[in-house]
Amino acid sequence: MLITAWLTIILAFTFTFTNGFQDASSIAATFIASRSGTPRKGILFVALMSFSGALLGGSAVAFTLSGLLTIDSGAETLNVLFITLISAIFWNFLTWKYALPSSSTHALIGGLLGAGIAAAGTGSVFWGLNELLTPPHEITGMVKVILFFVISILIGLTASYIMRKTTSLILQNAKRSVNKSIIKANWLAVGLMAFSNGSNDSQKQLGIIALVLLSAGITTEIEMPLWARGLCAVLLALGTVGGGWRIMNTLGHRIFKVKPIHSFDSQVSSGLSIALSTIAGAPISSTHIITSSVIGVGAAENRKKVNWGVGKDIIIAMAVTIPITMIISGILYYAIFTPGGLIL
Repeated sequence: MLITAWLTIILAFTFTFTNGFQDASSIAATFIASRSGTPRKGILFVALMSFSGALLGGSAVAFTLSGLLTIDSGAETLNVLFITLISAIFWNFLTWKYALPSSSTHALIGGLLGAGIAAAGTGSVFWGLNELLTPPHEITGMVKVILFFVISILIGLTASYIMRKTTSLILQNAKRSVNKSIIKANWLAVGLMAFSNGSNDSQKQLGIIALVLLSAGITTEIEMPLWARGLCAVLLALGTVGGGWRIMNTLGHRIFKVKPIHSFDSQVSSGLSIALSTIAGAPISSTHIITSSVIGVGAAENRKKVNWGVGKDIIIAMAVTIPITMIISGILYYAIFTPGGLIL
């Protein structure tokens, strides 16, 4: 069981790296495309702030994620987490190959659902429906995750649209030189955005690692070890630097032509949504929030200039991530860990 535990932890760190080039690189996309910063300086700054957020962020999201499985057997839980991470990593690499901004969070949740149900049925997942429907009507479990997925994307889309209309009104008679001030503001906005993202993203992997350590008997309670937090921070930053250029090109150039003010509007609205979700302890998709904010800004600026074909492909990728990763993880679990499979 210890071997499976450490292999799963290694996979969690690998997933963190892929999370960096999927989610964190999305933050730098509009910032660099708007020429608010050079590619090198922009990506390094985002990587540094993501590292800081991962290192200094809280644990509310991690506790939410680690509580989604209700399997009694420690060995069974380890098998589920092992398959979950393989499925999520595969999806991240697949969507990265085709330059589609997909959600690492959705991939992780889908993998967890598929493998958990394959291992112990629907009862193995903490859905949170009873807690919602009975007094005191708490929002928790999968209900909380799904609710904040929807709310965060709607906030990103709506807030960015309103932001663009508002800044357009405020700056309608401004001189061209105002761009210098906007670019300076962009550095602050992207820094805060990257910090919020690093804090939310790293906690998903920390939640998995904490559950692995508990299931393997290495710890006696859910806790987030400092060494795991530090390594997650490093790998998230390295993933941002090492593999994010494909995703940045899609978000920064293929939806519509981004200017400094568009980047600012997108970063502020996205950052608000991610910060609220992190405080609430909800594991959300920063990629989808950022993508929706870019579309919202573009629609507010001039909907005719938005490449809706690319937007449609991204939305399809959003919609199918959880179902596909559920199917992949479920098949893998049956193929490997059930009687007659590769292991048993």
